[in-house]
This record gives sequence, structure tokens and C-alpha cells, in this order.
Amino acid sequence: MMSSPLRLMGNELKRAGVASDLWTSLIQMMDSVTGLITGASGGGAQADEGVEEGGGVRRRVPHIEMKLVPLEEGSEVTLNSDITAMMDRRKAAVYLTLIGLLIFCTAFLLGYVAFRGMCHLCVDEGDLIPLNDAAGVDHSPEGGVLYMAELRAMLKKYLREERIESTLRRVSRASHPPGSSEGNALAREILQNLQNLGMDHTWTDSHYATLQFPSRTQRNTLWLVDSEGAELEEILLDSEGYCAYSATGTATGGVVYVNYGRRQDFEDLRALGVSLNGSIAVARVGGAVSFAEKVWLAQEAGHVGVLIYPDPADVPQDPRRLGLHSNAVISEHVHLGSGDPFTPGFPSFNHTQFPSTQSSGLPIIPAQPISANVASKLLSQLSGADCPRGWQGRLPYVQCVLGPGFTGPGERRVKMAVYNTMKPVLLNNIFASIEGRIEPDHYIIIGAQRDSWGPGAVKSGVGTALLMELARTFSNMVDNGFHPRRSLLFVSWDGGDFGNVGATEWLEGYLTMLHLKAVAYFSLDQAILGDDNLSVYTSPLLADLIEGAIKQVEHPKHTGQSILSLVQRQGSWRNIVKPLYLNSGAYSFTAFGGVPAMQLHFNEDARSYPFVNTHLDSVGRLQELLQGRLDSVGRAVAELVGLMALKLSHDHILPLDITCYSSSAQQLSATLNQHAAQLQSRGLSAQWVFSARGDFSRAAKNLQEAIKNSDVQDERLARLYNTRIMRVEYYFLSQYVSVVETPFRHVFHGRGDHTLSALAEHLSLLRSDPQMFDETRFRRQLALFTWTLQGAANALSGDVWNIDNPL
Repeated sequence: MMSSPLRLMGNELKRAGVASDLWTSLIQMMDSVTGLITGASGGGAQADEGVEEGGGVRRRVPHIEMKLVPLEEGSEVTLNSDITAMMDRRKAAVYLTLIGLLIFCTAFLLGYVAFRGMCHLCVDEGDLIPLNDAAGVDHSPEGGVLYMAELRAMLKKYLREERIESTLRRVSRASHPPGSSEGNALAREILQNLQNLGMDHTWTDSHYATLQFPSRTQRNTLWLVDSEGAELEEILLDSEGYCAYSATGTATGGVVYVNYGRRQDFEDLRALGVSLNGSIAVARVGGAVSFAEKVWLAQEAGHVGVLIYPDPADVPQDPRRLGLHSNAVISEHVHLGSGDPFTPGFPSFNHTQFPSTQSSGLPIIPAQPISANVASKLLSQLSGADCPRGWQGRLPYVQCVLGPGFTGPGERRVKMAVYNTMKPVLLNNIFASIEGRIEPDHYIIIGAQRDSWGPGAVKSGVGTALLMELARTFSNMVDNGFHPRRSLLFVSWDGGDFGNVGATEWLEGYLTMLHLKAVAYFSLDQAILGDDNLSVYTSPLLADLIEGAIKQVEHPKHTGQSILSLVQRQGSWRNIVKPLYLNSGAYSFTAFGGVPAMQLHFNEDARSYPFVNTHLDSVGRLQELLQGRLDSVGRAVAELVGLMALKLSHDHILPLDITCYSSSAQQLSATLNQHAAQLQSRGLSAQWVFSARGDFSRAAKNLQEAIKNSDVQDERLARLYNTRIMRVEYYFLSQYVSVVETPFRHVFHGRGDHTLSALAEHLSLLRSDPQMFDETRFRRQLALFTWTLQGAANALSGDVWNIDNPL
């Protein structure tokens, strides 16, 4: 019979996954040895029969009979004694061999039990190792292990694209700005739908924020006036179009055409000797510059007001071919920041409890959107220098000149008046969560803007529809055996049209601990603007997730072909990866909160969707652009985000590229080397930047190597590594600038003098305009960036005794 300790070892080996036939063979061998030993000690009386514990079947052991040749008389005793001695030696040899074999097998199997979790690299990268229950393995209701490939298939199975359009139609059936009855009804409906999904937790997060709306008693106006200010002619404006957070009051001056209102455009105007001070800028929509940036740069240049219009060269304006009509305006906020501008850096829980302050990004000049017709009326009357090459738009009857004067007799100017009013509004962010099994305090967040000035099919409807479908899909997956390692948060944000106010206020409320909790954020805002090309705006930490996702998802316009296969025809997949931009729903998470974030869009090849931020942004127009493919495009976007969220919630070690910022720092080093002679002539040295860059690069590589050589199924060790990985983005928020004055503190993605872009731009003056180079300012910029980079390197190194700071 098998001893009790060996039987226990057998049970453990079976739990470890050792093949049952191998264990059965070992048992049989042990029983045979036991029978032989018993037979030898008992004089052979029990050698004929033995009991095997292979199901309780009794088996006879073959009897070996030796017939000896008769020998001479007198030699019988001696011969029998020799034969007996020989047989005893052979039996002893057999016993020793079998016992040695038994010891070897037992030691081997015990070693297997002890070290079976150590080889974490012994599988294909495509499918992760199935883990034990304590390590977050997903089990189907029948008790089987769910591998990553099965989870991907489950995600695609439960995703229902037809639900996306139905939700989109419900959300965008009418305007639903924050605080409106339609907006509040939609919020209650979304909360109820999330509760019906059986999520682990659902709740609301409320803030009182100050928003700006058009005045109900005074409309914004535009006049042509004479040199004395007497009103000559009123130019009618769209009563619903406005720029939220514009300065209020009147401004009067000549008109200067400033192209897109980019920094380079204003520099070109100065080079041409155009007088900007005291004039009103007319800028066209686009140029990769937000309304807020246009107004800010115009203010810096000395303008007293800004008018912004959609040019037919940039925005289609033929209603018969899916374009704007010529009297349409595009509205957008002009706060150079995010969140409530009257509580910068802290959450808007209750205004009465905080001192009166305001964001440094609020403009001090008025801004107003105008139509193409109004812009044509103004620009067609300008006099002055001809526009630089490439500035000519497609406005009818306009020959491109810069201003600021008007043609004809007398001196004429433009007077603009803005009467927008501030109003406190209760914002309601809606949350639902699926709690993680192993790391429930680590979140993957998926969010979308809910509010819209107009119907907002693209602005808010698409994101909300995708959010609700992903929440429903993951809920169904949990019901069918999926248990995420980390928590999934689904969030419907309020106040998005005013600069991601709801999302930023939530970030401000949890800023001190969010880098310890939030793994990544995915914004679903404006994800469908076409069906041709995919663009991904992301923190570089998340970039590597893209390749795996686009390999698994079919292109919505090309059946049977993956998105990756089409992207590779035009070059590397990395060509679709772009930096985050100011007005994206993801920007504040990274630049303000230090959380890796991503936002993606499908766009059109030949034309853009022109109706965003207008009252014409409807489901019908979006379907017309997509030629009825809304379901397939929605499914593709949902699968992309779902697969990336699935991987982040499932993998033992977070799949973030912690070495990505090394290359950005390396580019700065190369730029500094190019200007080494000019810097040395001024007594400046970039030595400490090079040192900090090297320290960060080594720290990132060392952490990668440590993870590679560790047992990632050790939960304590995995959590330590993941905590260090999660903090990388946060490390690049400069600790040396005020969050109130400079909210976007990220040195790579932020805005301000502390950033890498500002440092590089200032450095370029050494060659382009040496007299404008400010040595004191440059020293400060270099110090701020170096200290932040060195701090990130030290933090990534881990414990203080791992930091190498040679004297």
C-alpha cells in the first residue's frame, strides 16, 4: 500500500497538473517494490500474489520457477548454497536499483511541485499562462480556464453593433447642454441603464461649475463704424453661436486677416510690418490650432478682439454635398485650459468655500464665431499688403489682403460686442465599475462626454453609445466567466463642451492619489468622423498596445482585412500614432493628472465631417457620410478599445512601455549637442541633462530586466513592479511649477516654460535670432526640465539604495 505522505504528494501533483498516467505508473512501481521486499522477508510465501491500488483490482504476480540439472552426489549442498547466495545478491541489486529509481522520481516530482511557477517565459507571447485562482485566472461557468485568446473571442461575441446606433439616436435627438432638462433626463437614463447591467458599483460625482452661455437679454453684435465710432452698418450674427469663456464687453479696431492664427502666422505678419496692436483679428477654423490657442496668441500679439470663421478651403460648405451652409457658425470654448476656470487646481465642490480666483488661461479680449458670409463681407473690403503664399482661402469675392484698413472713402473700423453671461451649473458625472479580483484598487477607465450644445451626434452621441455598449459587453463577459484582475470604470462626463470640465474637476478632486490608482484612460469622444483612416492620439506609454489591437480588428470598410494590414501599406503602424492635443478628451488626464491616456478617431480620406460644434451635427448626416456603415465603424472602435482595456485588466505585469520617454530625452540631447558651441560661449553646459537622461534610460531598462528575470506570479512582487510602472507618467509632472498658474505640468505634453517644447523653441533662437535669446530664462528652463527628468529617474530606480549618485 502507498504510504500516507506519498498519497498526499500524489494529490498535490495532480493539482499541479502532472499527468495522471505518469503518477499511476509510479504507484505501480512502488507497489511492485513493496511486494518484492515483502516476499523476500517472508520467505517467498507472499511472492505469488500482490495487491495493486489501481482501482482495487487484484493481480497475480508471475511465478518464476528454476529447474536445475542434477549434479554429482556430494556437491548438492555446496551448489545450493552458492545458488542461494547468488540469488540473494541479484535480489539486493534489483531492490537497490528500484529504490534509487523511486528516490529519483520522488525528488523530481517534488521539485516540479516546488518550482512549477518559476518559468514564466516558457509560453508563446500571444497567449498568457493560465494562472491559479489566487492569481486572477478567468474561469468559465463550467470551471474551465479562459485564456486570452478565448477572452478576445468572448469580447467579439457579446459586442452588438446594432445597439450602438440605437443609443446614438437616443442621445442626439435634441440639444442637451449641462443643466438643461434634456441633459438631466439623459443623465438619469444612463445611470439607470448602468444599474440594470448589474455592475458592482454605480454612483454619481457632482460639482458646481461656472459655465458661460449667451445672454438671454442682449445678443452679441458686430458693426461697421466710422473713425468717430458712429455705427454705420450692423452685420447680423448667428444668435446661437458663441465662444464660451470669452471676455465680455466691446472692442473696436481695424481688421487684420491672420490666416489660422498660429504662432508662425503672427510672426509672419510682424515680419511683413503689419500693424497688429489695437486691431481685431479674423482667423479661420483649423490649422491644428484650437479656438483657445488662436485667441491666446492674438491677445499676445496685441489684438483687442478675435473673429473666427469656417473657410470653404477647410470646411465643406455645399449643403448639397454634405457641407455647411454659408451662414453656419462653429462654436468652441476659448479657455486655454480645462475644467472650471474659476477653481483652477482644485475641485468645484462648492464655490462659496473657496477664495475668488480664476485660471490664467482665461482670455482678456472678446471672441466670437462668425459665418463664411460675414467673413467674406469683412475681408473683401480690406486694404493693405497681399497675403503670404498659402494663406488664400476660398471665400467668394475675396482677394487675399491683410488689412488693417478698409477700401473706400473715410476711415472705417469694426466694433464687436460680446454679452455672454456666467452661470453656476450642477454637473453630474456618472460612474459604473466592474471590480477587479486581484488588484481592485487599480483602474482602467473608459469615458465619454455626454453633453452637447446641439444634437451632438459626433460630439457626444458616438462616445456615449460606445461607452454603453462596452459596459454591457464587459458585464456579459463577467456573467460568463471573465474575472478581470484590475477594475474597469465606465464614466459618462458632464460639461465636456466647456473644456472637459466634469472630467477635470474629478481629476482635481483625486489628484494626490490618482497616479496610484489609475492605470490608463481611454476617451471615446468623437471616435467616428469617417471610416477610412485610423488616427491614435496617445501617451507613448500606451503606444505598443495599438499594434496588437489593430492586428485583431477588421477594417470597417474592407471586409476580411485587418486594420494593421491596410496601415502597413502606407508604412509603419507607428505613423498613425500622434501626440495628444489640447482639446481632446484624453489630454487633461495625461498633461494635468499624470495618467497615460488615449483617444482615437476614424477619419475620411477626401473630406472631413464639417458639423462638429454646430447645430447640424445629426445622426442622419453622419450616416450619410459613412454611407450607412455606422454599425461597422462603431464595432471596430469598440473592439479596439475593448481589446486594449482587456489586456490592461488581465495581464500580470502592465504592458506599458516605460522606456518610451528615453527617446524624447535623447532628441533633446542631440539638439543641445548641435548648439554646444553657442552654449559654451555663454558659459552654459548641458552636462546635467545628459546625466539625467542616462540615469532615466538605465533605470527603465533595469526595471524591464528585473521583471523579465522575476516570478511574475508572485503577487507581492508583481504589485511592486506594477506600482512603479503606473507612476512613470506622473513622474513627469513638474513639481517646480504651480498647478494653479500652470495646470498642464507634464514636461513632455504640457504647456508652459517648463516643457521640453518651450526649451527647444527657445534654444532655436541661438541660430534664428540670437538677440532674442534670454540666457537667464534658458538657465531656468534647463534646470526645471533637468530636475524633473532626474527625479523621474530616481523614482523609477526604486529604493533609495538603488540610486547611483557617484560623488
